[in-house]
Formats: sequence, C-alpha cells, structure tokens
Amino acid sequence: VSSCRGQKLAGGLRVAARCPPRRGAKMRSSCVLLAALVALAAYYIYIPLPSSVSDPWKLMLLDATFRGAQQVSNLIHYLGLSHHLLALNFIIVSFGKKSAWSSAQVKVTDTDFDGVEVRVFEGPPKPEEPLKRSVVYVHGGGWALASASTSWSPSDEIRYYDELCTAMAEELNAVIVSIEYRLVPKVYFPEQINDVVRATKYFLEPKVLEKYMVDPGRICISGDSAGGNLAAAVGQQFTQDASLKNKLKLQALIYPVLQALDFNTPSYQQNMNTPILPRYVMVKYWVDYFKGNYDFVEAMIVNNHTSLDVEEAAALRARLNWTSLLPASIVKNYKPVVQTTGNARIVRELPQLLDARSAPLIADQVVLQDLPKTYILTCEHDVLRDDGIMYAKRLESAGVEVTLDYFEDGFHGCMIFTSWPTNFSVGIRTRNSYINWLDQNL
Repeated sequence: VSSCRGQKLAGGLRVAARCPPRRGAKMRSSCVLLAALVALAAYYIYIPLPSSVSDPWKLMLLDATFRGAQQVSNLIHYLGLSHHLLALNFIIVSFGKKSAWSSAQVKVTDTDFDGVEVRVFEGPPKPEEPLKRSVVYVHGGGWALASASTSWSPSDEIRYYDELCTAMAEELNAVIVSIEYRLVPKVYFPEQINDVVRATKYFLEPKVLEKYMVDPGRICISGDSAGGNLAAAVGQQFTQDASLKNKLKLQALIYPVLQALDFNTPSYQQNMNTPILPRYVMVKYWVDYFKGNYDFVEAMIVNNHTSLDVEEAAALRARLNWTSLLPASIVKNYKPVVQTTGNARIVRELPQLLDARSAPLIADQVVLQDLPKTYILTCEHDVLRDDGIMYAKRLESAGVEVTLDYFEDGFHGCMIFTSWPTNFSVGIRTRNSYINWLDQNL
C-alpha cells in the first residue's frame, strides 16, 4: 500500500512528501468546471422568446450559432484578416454548401446569364405540357450573405436555397433560375439590382426561353428578405421597361425588406431583439449595402435620418404612414417615433435611402398600379413584418391583386429551414403555402 507519510531522517526529523491529489478531488474539480461551462453555454443560448414562436428552443440554438459566427467574423475583421461580411459568408457557406447535383427528377446546372452566375433547376417534363412555367428566384442574406459565388468555391450554393429550388422545380414541374448576384463588400447598391436585371432580361429572351422550354406567359420573379427587396425592385423596373417583349406574370415576396426610412414600425419595436434578425443587425445591413458609416447606425435606429427637419424625407413620409396603412390589430399601442430635429448629414451622404430602387415601398402610385398579381408572406416575429403588410396595402390601393400570407408563429428566415437539424414546423408550412400559391396562380 502506498504511503504519503514522508521520509524519516537522522535525528528524528521527517521530510514531508508531495502526495498526488486524491481521485475524488479531481472528480469534484471536473464537475465544477463542467457545471460552469454548461451554465455559461445556457446563458449564451437562452433568450426570452414569445410562447407563440415555432420551436423556441431550436430557434435559440440557431440564433446562438449565428451570433457565434458573427462574433468570430467580427474578430477576424478586427485583426485585419478579412472583411467581417466575407468571413461571415464563408462560415455560413462552409456549414451548408452544395455543388450542382442532379436527381432523377430535377436536372441542375451552373451557368451564367449575361455574365451573372445562375443555377438552373429543371423539373420533370409533363407530356400534356410541352412548355414549363418558371420562377426566377433571388436569395436573401442582407445583400451580403448566403451565396458562394464570391467565396472560395464558385460552383457551390448554400444548401438551404438549393433544397428550396429543387422542391419548387419538382413540385411545380418548373424551371427555377436561382441568381447568384454579387455581394457586399465586393459591390454595393445598385450593383445587386443590376445583376438581377441583367440575368432576368437574358432569361426572358425568346431564344433562351425556347432552350429551357419555358412558357413566356408563365414566369414569376420571387425572393426572400433582401432577395425579396431585389425582386420587388426589378418587378417595378420591368413594368416601366417598354423594350421587354415578355412580361412577368407574378411576383412572390417572402418577408421582404422594403424600406429604410422608419425603423420604429410596430414590428421593429416589438421584435427589436428577436432572432434571427434583430433591428440593430438589419440597420447595419442597410449601412453596409450603401457603403455607409457605422457611426450612423444608432442615429438611424431612432429615426434621426428622417426627422422633421430633413426636407428630403418629408415628401415620402406619407407613403410610410403606418398608423393608416396597418390594421389596428397590428398597431396596438405602439406610437410613431418622429424626431423634430435629427441628423440631415445621413441622407446627404446616403441618398440611396430615399431611392425607390432600394426601398420599393416608397415608389410612386403610378409605378405600383402596373405590377402583376402579388404574393407577400409575412411573419409575426420579424422586424420586417410591417414592411410586407404596408406594401400589400399600397398595392391593393393601386388596384393590384394581392395575397397576404401571414404566419403567427413565423420568424425571419423560417421558410428555408425545413431539413434536419434546422427543421422548423413553420418552415415546412410556409414553404408548402408558398409553393401551393405558385401552383395555383402560375
């Protein structure tokens, strides 16, 4: 049996021995450390969420993952290794990239339309329909994320959008064109719009439609989030373009971002800290899109950029009067935030804020009245909810037929989260509802 009594020397002196720590002490230390790590992880992951949101704990985990990726990318930016948006996009794409891969039902090819990278998904042919319908799809991601075309591997696409476009092609027996427009910080507004315009115009050429066997009278433009913004802007532009022989039959906008004049609509106030798009993050995306100064962010959050003394915004404010555009059930007890004096420098340096190409919600009524039948999907737990509702109201007032599809348990981005481990029940329901509307109307 080992002993830790030490050694006895001449004269009766004893030298103390260094005994190894007992196994029980080691175990206790490990348990304390583990408990501390678990507590820290729980503190980082947990955020208070409304009880009505879909799969709250799964959403917390998703949000914590995204926040972690943002913090890593910010550190990379701080160290001068890369722009934070390039780093964040690389992280996101690395977790879910997918090369072009055809299945028995859907043929997938990567190509370019007038110099713009696209991925084309061709659904199974129907003998009774020699010509297919088609959707031009514009992905979201704050004009800066969710595409590998500006990353290390130009042939890869984030799998969430790949899965969505594959499902659309198969279920609709359609040709889906996913546009890989260039991203911030490689290019800034309005280059993203220009890419979508060029690619869509090329696709609408008779010889290209004939190649893909697409019916020129059954084409829709669609997109989610920032992609919904680009789709709406292109839709407005095409209505004014007399040179286009083939017109769009439909537009379908999924929780679109449509204005940057008021960051205190009821949904912005209600969901200012709601994942996965808090208000602060959305305002930063706008500033990045315009290559603006981050010092403007805090002022824009409180609407200092559109205060009463900013004359350039005065004429547009009525088009965003949410007290009249939104129903009472949405307005509730929220009050408009209108500053008497603000920071006129913001609009002077970023006049793009007042450009209808960046903010389709503020377009003239004469532009809106020529738009095609429209589908708008909105979610309760989303800062952009009211952008979509107000746009639907303005379109209806202009005589456009609109379907407003509202999901009480939805959150921003939910429609692309339909497969394990990020499969949300509301993601599956929103995707099914969206595809069903396309099936019935396209």
